[in-house]
Amino acid sequence: MNGYSRYKEQTIYSMSSAEQLLLLFDEAISRLNRAEYSLNDKNYSDFEDCITRTSRIVRYLMDILDMSQPISIDLRRIYNYLVYDLSIIKAGRERRQDEIGRIRHILSELREAFDEASRKVNDVHMVKESNIRG
Repeated sequence: MNGYSRYKEQTIYSMSSAEQLLLLFDEAISRLNRAEYSLNDKNYSDFEDCITRTSRIVRYLMDILDMSQPISIDLRRIYNYLVYDLSIIKAGRERRQDEIGRIRHILSELREAFDEASRKVNDVHMVKESNIRG
């Protein structure tokens, strides 16, 4: 493993779980952007690779859900829908190009929600610490 790969791996392992989750959303959104450009350039192999990788990320997000949490049921439904829609886009290519933006929007909204929730959790912990000291 070269130095850059080792650095990249250490960076990922040192991230909090919230940061890793946001990184997954960022990568999925980035892949959808790239898929859209590849489709416009008629680079079908890159398009299919990007859609496949996005689908794998969404499936991974589904796999790591904590099903003891009530919101996980709704998230699982959303993720299932996204995987289904990604498979239709991959099969339809140009006929379904407009769907890429819609999926990207859904993933962006989920990313923002998780980012906001992680900030609130961190703020709550800070408030609790100040209450204990006071």
